[in-house]
Amino acid sequence: MWETALTALGLLLVVEGLLPFASPDRWRRWFEQALQLTDGQLRFLGLGSIAVGCLLLSAFAE
Repeated sequence: MWETALTALGLLLVVEGLLPFASPDRWRRWFEQALQLTDGQLRFLGLGSIAVGCLLLSAFAE
């Protein structure tokens, strides 16, 4: 189980690093826009991300 969790964490870090590496200006603009969101909007985005992540994990689980 820990091996799978660490693999998922590693993949997440790679994916998260792609945009700042490939296009730092675009990433910076997106981050500035994210700072303008309310707490409720950020929570909703976080919940949506969790839901999609869980669906993907359950769909591809062994």
